[in-house]
Amino acid sequence: MTIEMERRTFVRGIGAVTVAGALAGCSGGGNGDGDGGGDTTTTSGDGGGEATASVPSEVDTYLNDNDARLYNGNAVDETGNDTVTVSVGAGEQNYAFDPAAVKISTGTTVEWAWGGDLQHNVVATDGTFESERYTSPGVNFSYTFEEAGNYTYYCTPHRQLGMHGAIIVE
Repeated sequence: MTIEMERRTFVRGIGAVTVAGALAGCSGGGNGDGDGGGDTTTTSGDGGGEATASVPSEVDTYLNDNDARLYNGNAVDETGNDTVTVSVGAGEQNYAFDPAAVKISTGTTVEWAWGGDLQHNVVATDGTFESERYTSPGVNFSYTFEEAGNYTYYCTPHRQLGMHGAIIVE
């Protein structure tokens, strides 16, 4: 009877933790409109003051379907900047772009900067741009976005490991 009672207590405890976790997720700072589009800009709550923007549904679907590492459902808002840097080989295992999604203005140059010792490249899914494969830290690849639109990309050697990113150009 003691084992049965302990099991019931354990199950009740897990249930309470699950409910509390679910409710905590509902109280987040998201806008909750679920449309994936729009131009909502907010400041992240991590104390870094980094502005974030909503992500168009097409980009959100691409990044989620490909399990893009470091993607949190938002884009870093870099509109108004002439140059933006995206780290290549970011994250714990060096299989990510950071930020995974970034919003920029037309005419902005994005510079992908290699870190670590793994071989990476940057390839647009629509063929708009493609870098060589590089292994050395300190290598950079740049592309200037002259047309508005959504540009998704990946790293060929690590595509199956979730190394995907997106540039949203307004």
